[in-house]
Amino acid sequence: MAVIKFTDKEVDLLARLMRAEAEGEGQLGMLMVGNVGVNRVRADCLDFRNIRSLDNMVFQRPGGFEATTKSYFYQRAREVDRRLARRTIEGERFHPATRSLWFFEPSGACPAQWYNQWNTGRYKAHCFFSPTEQDCPQI
Repeated sequence: MAVIKFTDKEVDLLARLMRAEAEGEGQLGMLMVGNVGVNRVRADCLDFRNIRSLDNMVFQRPGGFEATTKSYFYQRAREVDRRLARRTIEGERFHPATRSLWFFEPSGACPAQWYNQWNTGRYKAHCFFSPTEQDCPQI
């Protein structure tokens, strides 16, 4: 059962985002990007109080994803990417992105905090950051 509302168009949108942000990190990296996206829709806290859909989340300004400004984001979603997107929409979670609302690719080591959020780990090139339960209990 899905943990957020979605349309087929939004599945494609999330699939394209996951691929654009993390294709080089394989399916697990893409699933973690999906976790962050779904978490942002669920969060109702911090920078994500008015995010109620995958479309809102992907194109949020400020705070959205850099990939949406690149041409490769606008390629059609592949079926394999759609399947991965559906897995995250259905609630599958992958550490260190389980509760994460942010990720980025640093030039070196992951900082302990990023925008006052704690580092929960690294997967390949991306560092993931999660709010405390107190700051964001919904995720």
